[in-house]
Amino acid sequence: MEAMPPEARYLDLLKRSLTNLLYLENEARLIYILHTIVSNSPIEVATVRNIEKNDHPIMKVLRSKREEGQIQFIWNYVDAKSGESKSINLRDATEVAHTMIGSKRLDNIHHCLDVIRREQVPGDLMETGVWRGGAVVFMRGYLAAYNITDRTVWAADSFAGLPKPAAPQDAGYDFSADVHPILAITLEEVQHLFAKYNLLDEQVQFVKGWFNESLPHLPVKQLALLRLDGDLYESTRDALVNLYHKVVPGGFVIIDDYGDFAPCRAAVDEFRAEHDIAETIERIDWTGVFWRKNR
Repeated sequence: MEAMPPEARYLDLLKRSLTNLLYLENEARLIYILHTIVSNSPIEVATVRNIEKNDHPIMKVLRSKREEGQIQFIWNYVDAKSGESKSINLRDATEVAHTMIGSKRLDNIHHCLDVIRREQVPGDLMETGVWRGGAVVFMRGYLAAYNITDRTVWAADSFAGLPKPAAPQDAGYDFSADVHPILAITLEEVQHLFAKYNLLDEQVQFVKGWFNESLPHLPVKQLALLRLDGDLYESTRDALVNLYHKVVPGGFVIIDDYGDFAPCRAAVDEFRAEHDIAETIERIDWTGVFWRKNR
């Protein structure tokens, strides 16, 4: 078997850490313990100790979901005291990974960056909507792995969660902080994550604010990679309107929520039609898509 180059070995380890695949058994233990508490069931010490060794069903679910970036946080159970069938949302307590995009979408970023590096496509790297920062941490890690010092990673986010739906297309999609507090990650938390990976430096720039206010004034001339993860119609359209023309020919555009959220998909389809964008949309997984700009 051919040895893996050190750059690829580091990036593989980085992806496993960002998705928490390295310590998935501890996440499973946390879910198991909380599950037993809310269901009024006894905690089995042997199960906690051997949850990975015995390939507990929680491990199987987490492993399969993590590859696709699907977050499993609704657990059904039977209350041991009442006998009632119930369910509980454990997301706020058990979602500990540094990214929720999953292995396939991280692999897609890796692929795009490989092409950009090999073909010397000019421009910076950017994500709009970074959550805890896992995807942009990987971008910065890639630059570090190959000692690339002439590109900047731009991380744009409100750092206060998603905005309240304002556009008609976003009606019914309220992911704001008071509804989904886990999505409201502060700038300091994201910077701390970069620091934990020893990747916080001048090659990372943070753009704080709602996209309609922050992106029009962004001092970026060229983008080789633009990744959109804003969920909503308005957030997606704001990013495309203000940034798409900065993506150079040969650069990549990645849409995280195209398959999952109809408002995001509508914004993308509308923008592509308005600007006669004919490049084929390629599927990454159940929700992520991308295309390569050729003009």
